[in-house]
Amino acid sequence: MIVMKFGGTSVADAKAIERVMSIVGGRLDKAPVIVVSALSKITDALYKICDFAENGDLIEAGMLVENIRDRHLKLIAELIKDEKYAAEAKTHTDSLCDNLKKLVDVICDLGELSPRSRARIISTGEYLSSGIICCALNAAGIATGFLDARKLIITDDNYLKGEPDIRLISEKVPEIITKAFASLDDGPVSALITQGFVSATEKGVPTVLGRGGSDYSASLIGMAMDSDEIEIWTDVDGVHTADPRKVKDTKSLNAISFREAAEMARSGAKVLHPSTMEPAVGKNIPIKVLNSMNPESKGTVILDESRIPAGVKSVSCKENIRMLNIFSSRVYNSAGFMGRVFSVFGKHHFPFELITVSQGAVSVTLGEDDDLQEMIEELSGFSTVFMETGKSQIAIVGKDMFSAGDVLSRISGVLAGHKIYLMSMGGTGGSLSIVVDRNELDGIIKDLHKVLFTDESGD
Repeated sequence: MIVMKFGGTSVADAKAIERVMSIVGGRLDKAPVIVVSALSKITDALYKICDFAENGDLIEAGMLVENIRDRHLKLIAELIKDEKYAAEAKTHTDSLCDNLKKLVDVICDLGELSPRSRARIISTGEYLSSGIICCALNAAGIATGFLDARKLIITDDNYLKGEPDIRLISEKVPEIITKAFASLDDGPVSALITQGFVSATEKGVPTVLGRGGSDYSASLIGMAMDSDEIEIWTDVDGVHTADPRKVKDTKSLNAISFREAAEMARSGAKVLHPSTMEPAVGKNIPIKVLNSMNPESKGTVILDESRIPAGVKSVSCKENIRMLNIFSSRVYNSAGFMGRVFSVFGKHHFPFELITVSQGAVSVTLGEDDDLQEMIEELSGFSTVFMETGKSQIAIVGKDMFSAGDVLSRISGVLAGHKIYLMSMGGTGGSLSIVVDRNELDGIIKDLHKVLFTDESGD
């Protein structure tokens, strides 16, 4: 069997979903399990509903709920012509939106939004899209069963970024999916559909895997089923040597390793969720990144590192980051200082990305949205702390990148004349990360791509 994940742009409207149905129809011999995201922009709207409800703005929240209902009902009218399945899809949509409206009313009355309720609200989009697409597939003659992801993806009680319980997932998913493939009223099904992003605790309390978590959902299901492959369908022809929106003449990579893909994702590449590779690696399940708008494209396959050639594969970036600089107030006992700093980091679960350590000083990078006030106050008790904003992070990723002697000199030539705030090399020599001023990012990215991919070394 295979797992097929379709993101928000791949299910954005009726035409996009018709393409998805055609793609699924061509893979029925592989027993596909389909994982779908919410329609494009719907999750953003659900986050706004949370904000309005928490602030007691019932009118604005209610209007957004009705906008979501209207968009999905219009989709049903355009997509499903069979009266039976159209009525089923409409009932499904109205029920979800009615329940969403009731929950919003309660939150507005209380003036309080718990993480549990937020998780329930922001996962509504996946239930809407999966229900409609399930009906559309059945209307088209593709016998499809509907699965609730909350019975498949079990996490801890971190409601907004649940940590999957691999043992429970590995136990539950094969049993549920095997049974579901044989249990449609009219006979065995050809495909199953479920929700990405959505999860629950062992007791059934709703959680989510965090933004972009649908890729992770697909990989977890693929791992549990020991699937032949995991297909991630997006709106680009696989993984590129750089973001095509920033750099002209990027190349689509034929194949990259799990480690390279994970490093790219952590470094800002938008194609995959950073955690996607983890479940697949243990079972050595290939991940294919494909384009639902151009299904004939071969895309990119992600494989075990032993099957991937050496060389630079990509230049990726995070546009908006900050740097936290921590200096010891004493010029001696730096070991004790470092110990105190890292103890504070651990206490506050600080999600730093890059780090450099020198005598009596620590510098780390972090996202713009991280709330660090309490941690900074604690650090300030024994050190001098200051934050730098307006920075960007660039990552050059590959395998044995510096085995070709001129790679480092080409990179150095581009960076000469630019202020470099931090430079960090990955432990395996598979990545080089650089922090620069945000206003210099675009030029540096283009120049790096030019010098690194003017020949065939990136393929």
